[in-house]
Amino acid sequence: MSYHVPVLLRHCIEGLNIQSGGIYVDVTFGGGGHAKAIFESMEQGALVAFDQDPDALPNASAFNSDAKRSFLFVPANFRHLKRFLKFHKIEKVDGILADLGVSSYQFDEEHRGFSTRFDGALDMRMDRVSKLTAAKVVNSYSEDRLVEVLSKYGEIRNAKRLAADIVHARLKAPITSTAMLKAIALLIAPHGKQAKYLAQLFQAIRIEVNDEIESLKDFLTQTKDVLKSGGRLVVISYHSLEDRLVKHLINAGNFEGNIEKDFYGNVIRPYEPIKGRLITPDEQELRKNNRSRSAKLRIGIKN
Repeated sequence: MSYHVPVLLRHCIEGLNIQSGGIYVDVTFGGGGHAKAIFESMEQGALVAFDQDPDALPNASAFNSDAKRSFLFVPANFRHLKRFLKFHKIEKVDGILADLGVSSYQFDEEHRGFSTRFDGALDMRMDRVSKLTAAKVVNSYSEDRLVEVLSKYGEIRNAKRLAADIVHARLKAPITSTAMLKAIALLIAPHGKQAKYLAQLFQAIRIEVNDEIESLKDFLTQTKDVLKSGGRLVVISYHSLEDRLVKHLINAGNFEGNIEKDFYGNVIRPYEPIKGRLITPDEQELRKNNRSRSAKLRIGIKN
């Protein structure tokens, strides 16, 4: 079973530069679309897949290890990359792929609460063992903390007004569904930009629920230690917060984007950006998969 349309698939496979006998890691397995293409491109070697969502596990059954190729599924968040590779006695790998988007399945499942299109419970957890839900964020966070989440992770301009309206509404009754949250937000959404406003709101809460930014930082920091020299880091991001971190890490070796140079003027960094350019979906892919419209792909080669 596969429920994920792989974004920028050809560019990802080309970017990984798959070598026979290599070890590759897909840290966002999901529906297995990217992983399937990686596995099929390997004559021999190993593929390790990470995913914290239990709904991704059934997709792993489609991958069969044999004498030449092995497949290992790790049910964990990619922030634990180094620890689990070490546990499985893997010191270095040849390539790492990360597709940071929410999977098509997660968006289409009403009860998960990720989508603005359906009415569902305020959940938004990638890992449903986690205790923090969207409902808890919306109903228990202080007004000031809500402002911080909405402005920082959703880049919502009127975050103070929205946070105040949420707090006022929850005094009357707990906000328990996506429909209830949307109704509050739509009253103050910019005219003609309601869909974008709701997307920013849901993004902000989802990032907070899943600690996505800190998880991404943890993951990116570890890639420098587990990739071989010449290995490839391939990352697809979908909003500016993620892309900025990926861009800075690859181009500067840190999350602030501060360039350091040696005595001869050479940039000191763990990665060499491929062509130094950003890859985005072409018109053909956009027609086939509208959800790819905000995708940005960056590739770095480990020095």
